[in-house]
Amino acid sequence: MSDEVELLKKRFRELYEKADRGGYFTFTDFLGLSEQSALGEVSSKFRGASVTRFGGAVGAERIMVRFGDPEEIGYDLAFPIKCVKIEPLAQKFADKLTHRDFLGALMNLGIERCTLGDVIIRDNVGYVFATEEIAKFITGELSKVKRTDVRATEIDDVPSGELYKTEEKRIQLQSERLDAVIAKTYSLSRDDAQMLIKRSLVFVNGKETLSSSYTPKSGDKISVRGHGRLIYLGFDSTSRKGKLNATVSVYV
Repeated sequence: MSDEVELLKKRFRELYEKADRGGYFTFTDFLGLSEQSALGEVSSKFRGASVTRFGGAVGAERIMVRFGDPEEIGYDLAFPIKCVKIEPLAQKFADKLTHRDFLGALMNLGIERCTLGDVIIRDNVGYVFATEEIAKFITGELSKVKRTDVRATEIDDVPSGELYKTEEKRIQLQSERLDAVIAKTYSLSRDDAQMLIKRSLVFVNGKETLSSSYTPKSGDKISVRGHGRLIYLGFDSTSRKGKLNATVSVYV
């Protein structure tokens, strides 16, 4: 276990204990999948009502964690998360902007990744979840993404239903192994899928998974770094050749 992971777990325990003993809420930074996996290793010692996860909208992959039970503290407190909409001043003349373009422009401002949640692109417009302080900084400083002049504004009504879209996909499996599901979903070889798992690039329900033979359950959320996310929905029939006809819901 690396020292970095142990320090992260210690930080989670400290935040939980401060909230539990002090009677006030504490928050983490935005957590990526590896950090969420570390949280999962220590969260069994936390009372469930004292740990709340949110990334700015339902379906977010990068999340912030709030420690503290509203009933015990006596009030509720919203997550310090804002959504910034980044849109070209003139779509007609704008570059075709990608996730990398938006994230790169933000990093060039000197912003730390832990202060940013998901970055989603819809119709060449970026939606970025950020801490309240950083959201204000972005709206004041960001004026260009790639070669495109942009406008950055905080929005109150997040189009969450439009940000996290999924499409169902039918796949055929020899078995319900994790490597088989990944390979069929993303048109990879089984060897390639197994290598992704061995390299700690696959997470199931936010937890790092190193077993290629793991059998996903219906409803499991599977994240594959560099490829995307999916929800495994299970199989409903068997082909004449004995293969399993399964369905996955892929984030697009």
